[in-house]
Amino acid sequence: MMKTIRYILGAICCAVFPIAGICATVLDKVQPSFWWAGMNNPELQILLHGSQIGSSEVSLTSKDITLNRVVRPENANYLILYVNTATAAPQKFNIELKQNGKTTKVPYELKQRTMQSRQTWDAHDVVYLLMPDRFCDGNPRNNVVKGLLEQDCNPKNPDARHGGDIAGIRQHLDYFSDLGVTTLWMTPLLINDMPDFSYHGYAITDYYQIDPRYGSNEEYRDMVTAAHNKGLKVMQDMVFNHCGSKNFLFTDRPDDSWFNNKSRYVQTTYRTASVSDPHVSQSDMALAQDGWFVESMPDLNQRNPDVMNYLIQNSIFWIEYAGIDGIRQDTYPYADRQAMARWCKEIDAQYPGFNIVGETWINNNIGVSYWQKDSKLAGNDNSELPTVMDFPLMALLNQVCDQETNVWDSGMARIYDYLTQDVVFADPMRLMTFLENHDTDRFNSTSEKAQNFKRYRQALTLLLTLRGIPQLYYGTEVAMSGNKSKGDGTLRQDFPVRAFDAAKRTPLEQEYYDFTRRLLQWRKTSEAIGQGQLIHFPPRDGVYVYSRIHNGQVVTVLVNGMDEPREVDLTPFSQVLPATSAYDLIHDRKVMLDGKVHLDSRDEMILDFSHIQ
Repeated sequence: MMKTIRYILGAICCAVFPIAGICATVLDKVQPSFWWAGMNNPELQILLHGSQIGSSEVSLTSKDITLNRVVRPENANYLILYVNTATAAPQKFNIELKQNGKTTKVPYELKQRTMQSRQTWDAHDVVYLLMPDRFCDGNPRNNVVKGLLEQDCNPKNPDARHGGDIAGIRQHLDYFSDLGVTTLWMTPLLINDMPDFSYHGYAITDYYQIDPRYGSNEEYRDMVTAAHNKGLKVMQDMVFNHCGSKNFLFTDRPDDSWFNNKSRYVQTTYRTASVSDPHVSQSDMALAQDGWFVESMPDLNQRNPDVMNYLIQNSIFWIEYAGIDGIRQDTYPYADRQAMARWCKEIDAQYPGFNIVGETWINNNIGVSYWQKDSKLAGNDNSELPTVMDFPLMALLNQVCDQETNVWDSGMARIYDYLTQDVVFADPMRLMTFLENHDTDRFNSTSEKAQNFKRYRQALTLLLTLRGIPQLYYGTEVAMSGNKSKGDGTLRQDFPVRAFDAAKRTPLEQEYYDFTRRLLQWRKTSEAIGQGQLIHFPPRDGVYVYSRIHNGQVVTVLVNGMDEPREVDLTPFSQVLPATSAYDLIHDRKVMLDGKVHLDSRDEMILDFSHIQ
């Protein structure tokens, strides 16, 4: 099989890179395959992979692109070129490889940039996380792709591929718009050519190729454009800590310094708190960051400058090529902190204000805050990471709606207490908040919990009106449930296709959907929620009251954390009640605020003072 592939690649190389006489060199990778003129960093790394090319003399045919240096790794199948494009206009030129008296001409292009800036996402937005393989199968013809290692597509197997793809996402862009989310986050779409269990996308085997079971690079780019035309943003999930063990960079690695522990499997401790621990031992620090996530995902060494240049350019490639609006970076604290800080700065230099969220799965706010840009706890060791993930709040939101609220340590009192500690964050509005994601129990961890609509209503109200950037997980809006104890596949069940059609939803699904849509569509119109100051009060008689205020716009929220009704005396909250009446979004009514208001058991009000009917 490999001989056949080599033969085909050789034939392609001779056809694409013609020279006088016999084709001298077989190239199977040129990465990136093209670039753009006028980029902020004029030095371009071009990685070439082919049989025994390492001793080739290298030259360029361009007059205004110069070859700064050539890196020749230990593996003679690689050349890494660094070229200077500072004064280069868009053009086509050749990279010439001379070896044994023969020359291979590698055509290369600097393209014209079509857009000089990019939009991004912030607390005005609500992110919708979906797993492409489990969302919708829009093109059954690509469910199994000949030549890839995994040939199983079986929706009945929770660990196999189920056939979802880019076409399925694109076909339902109107669904997202109608629901009211503004930003799509898809788990990685890059190719995972692994033997099995690769549907999740986190074992990338080529950083420059969309998995053909999802579609093509062009289909991805066109889907992003179509999303933009619908008013939706797209965030790309990237994975720089590790790759799949079948990635050519590992199977035929440039040298052993490209992967941690000299390219040998050493298990991480998963204790990322070691990085900020002032008492940590050197061995624990090394195991936390340099250990491998799992054996099938080799741990990239970001301290190797060639590795980091490769990763930085790859992220810029996808921003420029596909027009994405943000990045979610997987397993952020497991990668080298200083190298990733450099990555964040380079992205911001090229696309000022471009937002990146790092997966910071740490179960306390102090640990999470250490990873945010300008953290007060990190001193001069600035991560430069704009947005971090608020896992501690996720845990609380999954618990407090099952507890009755007291003054100090139960129910809504725990939310209040947690938010009083926001001083540890450099920017609380740059926290991604959520009820669940693809690695955790669903908020409805059982089907029985899903039947409790009040529980969901209360949690979603908190999520969408407190500080931060909310994220929903696909299917939450139609009461999907799942428990991690039954395997990750249970958390990642197929979206019920019938639920795209309102006429086919169950009454419970429709109740969930309608409430979610009501809050999301309203939230898009509220500057108070999108960027307002948070003011809150300690729970009184089981009721938690807080407000969001911006430029005279006021939204005040009352949450009854008790299983019994409450008559709420409004006197203590006069600071956040600027009028004697307000529009109650939850119950779609005008409410008079003349002393007391009534809240049913586990009830809530969202009082919008700019929308009085």
